Amino acid sequence: MVIERLDTTQHERQSFSCGIQPLDDYLKKRANQDLKNWIAVPYVLCETQSIVVGYYTLSSISVDFGEFPEEVTRRLSRYPVVPATLIGRLALDVRYRKQGLGEFLLLDALNRIFRQADKIAAAAVIVDAKDGEARTFYERYGFISFPEREDRLFLTMKAVKKLF
Repeated sequence: MVIERLDTTQHERQSFSCGIQPLDDYLKKRANQDLKNWIAVPYVLCETQSIVVGYYTLSSISVDFGEFPEEVTRRLSRYPVVPATLIGRLALDVRYRKQGLGEFLLLDALNRIFRQADKIAAAAVIVDAKDGEARTFYERYGFISFPEREDRLFLTMKAVKKLF
């Protein structure tokens, strides 16, 4: 299996099904537009014949300084907003669950973000958990909920650096 940037002429997306309709629809109907309009960059996990079995998206985001917990802001410069990278969507086809591929996708995304950190600054990686199961998944890798939003989690770049 390989993870590469979405190419709509090569990657077969129509059979993808993660069981969450908005995530399925995004890959099939909107991912190409987001890529063309520089809104998000989708990366796809493919097996033979370019069949998509999972994907994630990356984009830039700004987070209000005050949204972070105090133990994090003590170590940051006091700007009104803090740059971050958003893993906007991360999904795995139901047929490929329980094989460690969700972890593979997440670690690839974090590694890709880390490798770009010297070119495009980001103080944290942000994710929006779609449900409690997703939140638990991210928390296993050290993500922390924002105090005012349990569905939005972050991992500082210092923590990402420790992974790699």
